[in-house]
Amino acid sequence: MTDKRQRQQAKWGLILATTLALVVSIPALALWHSTESLGPLDLTVVENRSTVVLDRHGQLLRPFAMKGGRWRLPIETDDVDPRYLAMLKAYEDGRFDRHSGIDPLALLRAAGQFVANGRVVSGGSTLTMQVARLLEPRDERTLSAKLRQIIRAVQLESRLSKNEILRLYLTLAPYSGNLEGMRAASLSYFGREPKRLSFSEAALLVALPQSPETRRPDRFAQAALIARNRVLDRARERGVISTAEAEAAKAAPMPDARRPFPMLAAHAAEAAVAERPDPNTHLLAIDARLQANLEQLARERVERLDSKLSVAILVLDNATGEVRAQVGSPDYMSKERAGAIDMTLAMRSPGSALKPFIYALAFEGGLAHPETLLDDRPSRYGIYQPENFDLAFQGTVTARKALQMSLNLPAVELLNELGPARLLARRRDTETAIVIPKEAAPGLAVGLGGLGITLTDLTRLYSGLARGGEMPHLVRYTGEPAASTQGRRIVDPVSAWYVFDILRGAPPPDNALAGRIAFKTGTSYGYRDAWAVGYDRRFTIGVWVGRPDGTAVPGLVGRLIAAPILFDAYARLGVEPGALAVPPYALQATTATLPPPLRHIRQDVPKTIASTVQAPLKIAFPLDGSRVDLGLSHPSDERGSLVLKVSGGVPPLTWMVDGAPVEIGTLRREAFWQPEGAGFVRLSVIDARGATDSIVVRLE
Repeated sequence: MTDKRQRQQAKWGLILATTLALVVSIPALALWHSTESLGPLDLTVVENRSTVVLDRHGQLLRPFAMKGGRWRLPIETDDVDPRYLAMLKAYEDGRFDRHSGIDPLALLRAAGQFVANGRVVSGGSTLTMQVARLLEPRDERTLSAKLRQIIRAVQLESRLSKNEILRLYLTLAPYSGNLEGMRAASLSYFGREPKRLSFSEAALLVALPQSPETRRPDRFAQAALIARNRVLDRARERGVISTAEAEAAKAAPMPDARRPFPMLAAHAAEAAVAERPDPNTHLLAIDARLQANLEQLARERVERLDSKLSVAILVLDNATGEVRAQVGSPDYMSKERAGAIDMTLAMRSPGSALKPFIYALAFEGGLAHPETLLDDRPSRYGIYQPENFDLAFQGTVTARKALQMSLNLPAVELLNELGPARLLARRRDTETAIVIPKEAAPGLAVGLGGLGITLTDLTRLYSGLARGGEMPHLVRYTGEPAASTQGRRIVDPVSAWYVFDILRGAPPPDNALAGRIAFKTGTSYGYRDAWAVGYDRRFTIGVWVGRPDGTAVPGLVGRLIAAPILFDAYARLGVEPGALAVPPYALQATTATLPPPLRHIRQDVPKTIASTVQAPLKIAFPLDGSRVDLGLSHPSDERGSLVLKVSGGVPPLTWMVDGAPVEIGTLRREAFWQPEGAGFVRLSVIDARGATDSIVVRLE
């Protein structure tokens, strides 16, 4: 009887054990089967994000929207204020750090609410489950959808760390409109990175993803306020913040509009993305702090000037060739100033800014020394008769004073001895892009700005002087190895130092101290471009001011307009300028102690007019019988001035329109006349000898 009872008990024990095993294994097998049927979780969606351009320290310069106009910026948990993460967990998932993707208590609560109400009231979702939903978005709120989230949450927890799961949430969570991820939301609503947030800001960012469109603070401020305060109350209840902190945060104002994303170094960022379209992250050598300061400087200066003027600034690190700042325009979005055009890359006439390189070649070739005497007197070279900017003459001066005063006649005299071809050949040897008028062979006018060059290349040339005559290779990306500069030499080190020593003694503008940096200004023909380039041992800064369309701007002079910007830019570097070391074999002497051949250039040839051949007087522009569009047919448009140019003849000149004088006794070969209306006019010019030329043009 006892054996029978024992056998019966064993039988029921086996049945019970089998039943319990089935109860446990059937859901497990069902979960395993569901997991296998869903396949592996696809995390590649996170790789599809906005392209960002960063500065040398990793600071955001400019982000670019994804296809479709969405903003999804890269973010790590270390990039987020810890107080935000504490609030997020307190409000959304208090047991996030302890569970394995599913919170059984939250699911039981949700199940009870479902049974009581007949519908899903709260999903009981953990942050991991929310990430699963963001990775595989589904509109329905059903039990099957919830089961899918649970399965995916388990997969996530088995593959990723808690930090990695948080990063997915921070990247993908919706924040209304085209904003995805809390970094994009923080920049858009608060104008700053999420590294440091107030309690009020952190609470708003926790609340928004729950209902991003109905809680948008820029559209539904009251709903956003209620949601934010609910998060603050929960954070207070959970001990994340104190009562006083919660009340102070509730009193904080709500953002009432979205802010634009950062757009520092807009042109450089755009060029980087165009040049290297594949990477999502670009690291430029630019310093964001310096870039922001110089962009602000450019905006401040142009506001005081012509409404259509633009400013470009370039800063180079002489030792490495790195581009530390690149301001292509004062306002990238300005249509009036053509802000989208990067004027650091525009071909413009440099005016006198190339003169130091004439002197450098003369020093290198033994033709002159800084204390060599030059003649600043009227001279003619064939039909070319240069004149100084102020139409005055200084007589006999040293090369030092001639360059510091930017006298034209001594520079042309040196270039005549060197030959324009030598100057241009040296520029080409250093891979400097220049543009020369096609209709004529290079002449002496190239030394006074008769060619085109970009601010980038001009600044590189001056950086070469700072490097002892060795041209730098531009480094635009952080970590990019500097290319070899062997053979790319402007001049020898001694000549480069001579130029530095001279330019450091040039009289500074009114807002600056003398003797701190070497600098040179330039003004192009017709007041179209104003330049200033300065350098010391560590940095070179180039500045250009003008209208992008090349229109003349009366009073646009390099020394008056560009030089003050240059010295202000140097002050914003935040470092004390350093002098170049004196190279061996530099000859430091006075004119009297120089070797006799260096005391005076071409002392065997008297400094008189180099040629008595006189070219005939001729109106060079406009051409006879041409039509000139000055906008006169459209009264609402801004009317332009007619530029009048003459070649040959002997100044002073008198210009006449239909027999009436409009400019009398001018020494310049260019004049401007403002017509009153459209139609045919006869333009005439008379020189000092009574020679005349006349043409007929049609103004429109």
